Amino acid sequence: MDFTFLGTGAGMPAKERNVTSLAVGFPEYDGDLWLFDCGEGTQRQILYSSVKLTRLSVIFITHLHGDHIFGLPGILGSRSFQGAESPLMIIGPKGIKTFIETTVGVSGTHLHYPLNIREIENSGCIFENQHFFVEADQLDHGIISYGYRIIEKDQPGELLVNKLKQMGIQPGPIYKQFKISPQVTLPDGRTLNSSDFLGETKKGRRFAIIGDTRPCRAAVKLAQDAEIVVHEATFRHESSRLAHNYHHSTSVQAASIARKAGAALLILTHISSRYQKLEQQKLLNEARQIFPGTMLAHDLWVYQTSANHRSG
Repeated sequence: MDFTFLGTGAGMPAKERNVTSLAVGFPEYDGDLWLFDCGEGTQRQILYSSVKLTRLSVIFITHLHGDHIFGLPGILGSRSFQGAESPLMIIGPKGIKTFIETTVGVSGTHLHYPLNIREIENSGCIFENQHFFVEADQLDHGIISYGYRIIEKDQPGELLVNKLKQMGIQPGPIYKQFKISPQVTLPDGRTLNSSDFLGETKKGRRFAIIGDTRPCRAAVKLAQDAEIVVHEATFRHESSRLAHNYHHSTSVQAASIARKAGAALLILTHISSRYQKLEQQKLLNEARQIFPGTMLAHDLWVYQTSANHRSG
């Protein structure tokens, strides 16, 4: 799983940080691609990354502030210009359907692929495919804002090939049946339980994307036992009153959420443009005092979970 931070700033574009957008790619699942938020200029940021719009299948929107949605019309149009014909789903708060239909309609943008817009009505599971569940819960941001929890489905254990051979079952298409079917009937009429020929089930991974919010119980719930939590950190701790007034979080508050949730790694994003490099380092350092496993995202940085590799 690859996390490509296309924009890591807050409010409006700055020279160092564009506004928010995060691409999550799944090379382990045929290169599927999701997008979380789509601030102004996201499609230009994509030009400097390995992200391919033709692979994009779902866009999750946390809330309807402009720095999270003003890039959507351009992304939708460019995806069509690039020849994509596969369906695209957009999931977000109530109002996202009106925004998209209005901007696409008024601009005369013609999409050559099916577009499915789903507005979240209740917290809970809001998306499922072959490999994942995605849960949403409402945060505390003044307007309706959602955080997302990505839950990978448990994977079957490794096929015990030697045990199959001992039973006289030689390699072939039938091996696949042991991975996908509870029971397998052999050509000689024997019926075997697949679980007897599989190793321990591999528990799926957990990830959380926490959009704009004050600290709240929902954020802890979404981040519970997650391998990675991506959390906004608009302000430093010294500006906690300002963060509260604007319905945002500080770096220390984000770190506290990760610690309470028992997360493995915290990545801070959505950083105010008031902080230059020295101040950004202080923002990171104060978070690490609370939660040592904290990193600070920057534009076009890629975090790869498969080999725990960081690049960019």
